[in-house]
Amino acid sequence: MYKHIPALLLLSVLISCNNHQDKKATKTSHPVIGRIERLDPALDAILSHEAKAEIIADSCIWSEGPLWIEKENMLLFSDVPTNTLFKWTEANGKEIYLKPSGYTDSAPSVCKEPGSNGVLLDEQGILVLCQHGDRRMAKMNAPLSAPSPKFISLAGSYQGKRFSSPNDAACNKEGEIFFTDPPYGLSTQDDNAPEKELPWNGVYKIRKDGRVVLLVDSISRPNGIAFFPGGKKLIVACSDPVKPNWYVFDVAGDSLINGRIFYSAAGYDKKLQGLPDGLMIDKNGNVFATGPGGLYVFNSEGTLLGKLLLENPASNCALSPDQKTLYITNDMYVLRFRMRN
Repeated sequence: MYKHIPALLLLSVLISCNNHQDKKATKTSHPVIGRIERLDPALDAILSHEAKAEIIADSCIWSEGPLWIEKENMLLFSDVPTNTLFKWTEANGKEIYLKPSGYTDSAPSVCKEPGSNGVLLDEQGILVLCQHGDRRMAKMNAPLSAPSPKFISLAGSYQGKRFSSPNDAACNKEGEIFFTDPPYGLSTQDDNAPEKELPWNGVYKIRKDGRVVLLVDSISRPNGIAFFPGGKKLIVACSDPVKPNWYVFDVAGDSLINGRIFYSAAGYDKKLQGLPDGLMIDKNGNVFATGPGGLYVFNSEGTLLGKLLLENPASNCALSPDQKTLYITNDMYVLRFRMRN
């Protein structure tokens, strides 16, 4: 096909094409991180032997709350200390999506992590944010395609006392929002913060009529939260190093009942970074949960099938629509974990 092109010109064209391809490859290739530990043969049905985790974004202070938005073909994630919600796309990489994301007052915030933490879409496709700095659950008063730091408060208190710092949330099929409220967004990031008003760290539900219901007040550090398929069971992670457990509950209207340990990481090597934190459950009931040393993969019965071992603490994760890829917030990084081709 090149027979009518002079030799020098042909060489120039080929070099130009190769350079273009090299630049394209550089733009779309990402460093690979972590190591898979296989503990049960059943993991092979979830993670292929070619599975790999890539760093797709970096330079965060503490990344959290990943959420894939299929309609916009983008990943949202929080950088909590910088009060910023970022977006990532394959074409443009990491960009600011929303700032401020969790603290909207003009006065300096007393907390070290004022931004949004977990984010999700409600049943109408509206962005809902767990806002540390404003100590509330809120929704963005703008479409996803034109983000704006204007928010409508969904819930900011229980029985007249302000929440500490809503952390993570999940929405059921009825459109009710379940969320956790540990003290990590407060000034001292623990129960001794002078601004803490509630005597417990709770798990709550916002009903469709706006009423807030306290579901659990006995988990010392409630954190990640997710429903099993069907919405009849719910997992809550406890990020307490003394009680590094995942708890499962049966959902009964305005109550969570029959609470029991789904899995305990008690006795873990304290040299490992991270604690039970955010999690995601796939359509088959497999649980992907961040914990000491990386990402844990459980079946629906709580059997640990394997881990993605990571050097830095992982905080949360989100699934792609086809459930073949997991996005993981990993301290200063955001990872894309291609589990299956």
